[in-house]
Amino acid sequence: MSENKVKVLLFGLGAIGGFYAFILGQDDNVELSVVARSNYEAVKANGLRIESENHGSHKVKIDHVYRTPSEAGHTFDFNVCAHKAVNPSAAPPLFKDVIDDGTTFVLVQNGVGNEEPFRNAFPKCSIISCVTWVGAVQKTAGTINHTENEDMQMGLFPNPSVDDSKEKGRLDRFADLLRNGGTKFSVEENVQVKRWEKVVWNAAWNPITTLTMVDTQKWLHSSPEAMAMTRQLMRELIDVARRCNVPIDYELVDRLLEKVLAMKGVYSSMYVDSQEGRPLEVDVILGTAVRKAAEFGMEVPALKMVYALTVAVDQRIRASKQ
Repeated sequence: MSENKVKVLLFGLGAIGGFYAFILGQDDNVELSVVARSNYEAVKANGLRIESENHGSHKVKIDHVYRTPSEAGHTFDFNVCAHKAVNPSAAPPLFKDVIDDGTTFVLVQNGVGNEEPFRNAFPKCSIISCVTWVGAVQKTAGTINHTENEDMQMGLFPNPSVDDSKEKGRLDRFADLLRNGGTKFSVEENVQVKRWEKVVWNAAWNPITTLTMVDTQKWLHSSPEAMAMTRQLMRELIDVARRCNVPIDYELVDRLLEKVLAMKGVYSSMYVDSQEGRPLEVDVILGTAVRKAAEFGMEVPALKMVYALTVAVDQRIRASKQ
C-alpha cells in the first residue's frame, strides 16, 4: 500500500459502482479498493471490464477486491458508497473499521435522506452527496455496459463539527479525482436541490412502472387520470421539498413530463429489481418524503398511496427470500 496515494474504497460494484470504479481508477494517484458482493467471484478471478460508448473498452484498474470493508484492515481517505439504499441504516456500521476523523463518505445513490444514517454513525466525518445520471447495466457479472448518458452533481452535506476549509478541501480533492477520470460533473452549492429534483423523477416512474408493470409511455397514455395522478404526485413531492427549505419551482413538473414524453417508453430500475426478486429502494425514494410530510402535518394523498402500495410489494419480495 502506497502511503502517498489517495486511498479510495468503493462499496457496491453494480453498474453505477462499476462505472465510477473505472473513473476513479483512471487516476494513477488513486489506490482503489472495491467491495463486491454478487459479482465477487467474477471480479476476483477476471477483474472488471467496461464497454462504454463514451470511454471505449477497458479493464478497470482495481488494486484490491474485498467481500466486506473490514477485510481491508486500514482506513481510507474516501469511502464511496454506490450500493442501492434498500436498507439505509444497515450500511454505516459496516465501515466502522475503515474510517477515522479524516475519512470522507461519498454517497452516489438515489433518494433523499441518505446522509443522516452516516452522519449519525460517524459525526466527525465529512459527507459528499452525489446525484448521478449514468446509463449503465451489468447483465454479465464483471462486465459494465455504459451508454452515452453520463453526468453527476455533487456537493457537501455540511458538518458543523468540521472546519469549513477542511470540508471544502475534501470536496475539491474528490472533484480532482473525477476530473482526472474524464467524467462529466458539477459541484453544487446546495446539492439537496438536485437530490430532490431527481427524487421527483424517481418517485413517479420507479413505483408506477413497478406497480403497473407497464412502461412510462403506456402508463401516461392509459387514461386521463394517469397523467393527472402523476402531476399530483410530483407536485406533492415538491410541496414537501419546499417545506424542507429546498427551493424547487413547480415548473419542474412540466419539464420532467416533457422529458419523459419525448423518450421511448422505459421501465425503471425498481421495476427491474422487482422482476428479479431484489429488495426495493422504497425508503429513500418515497419514505423520507412521507415522514417529512407527517412531521409538517401535510396532506399528500397521492404520495401516501403510492408509498403504501410499493411497501407492500417490497415486503412480498423480501418475505419470498426468507
